Amino acid sequence: MATAQTQIRKGRKFDQVVEGAQEIFLRDGFEGASVDDIARAAGVSKATLYSYFPDKRLLFMEVATRQCSEQERISIEKIDSSRPPHEVLACVAHQFLGFIYSEMGQRIFRICVAESDRFPLLGQEFYHSGPMILRAAVVDYLKKAADRGELRIDDFNLAADQFGELCKADLWPKLIFGIIRSVDEPEKERVIDGAVTTFLARYGAGKAGPSAA
Repeated sequence: MATAQTQIRKGRKFDQVVEGAQEIFLRDGFEGASVDDIARAAGVSKATLYSYFPDKRLLFMEVATRQCSEQERISIEKIDSSRPPHEVLACVAHQFLGFIYSEMGQRIFRICVAESDRFPLLGQEFYHSGPMILRAAVVDYLKKAADRGELRIDDFNLAADQFGELCKADLWPKLIFGIIRSVDEPEKERVIDGAVTTFLARYGAGKAGPSAA
């Protein structure tokens, strides 16, 4: 398989099929979603569905990458490069956690992991459609903040990745492993405050540490 796009054929009812698939994937998950139910929700025949997507995993990939791309687009639009780090990082964290805490975000992660051996393109294309784009936007912001003297960073890519991992602390693993079923706003704020505070303690201008040497 060269790329997923080489196996997908677009047509007049393409978006209709994707929207119907999203409804069923959210309701039943990947394994539980039947082609019959997806075709019914989309209002198309199975033949039409298969003409666009010969493999259910390709259809899920399209749903996942669309969702991820939209979330990252919104996140990037909210990055105001002129604002100070504590404001921008908190805003990015809110958008990021809103997606990965969501039902769709959790399903996407689980399926990418479950299918990684049989269908490595699923995870790869998902990453390139959203997380990589948001990471680049965060790196760009960090560089601008550093140029203004607000941050002291040597490795911007590592710093961006570290902030993402700080945002995933505590609650996200519990969601993924089924320890908790949902996250309320105060819990989310606690994680965001901790992530921003910890990040700025390491990279804030004037802080002691290797990057301040």
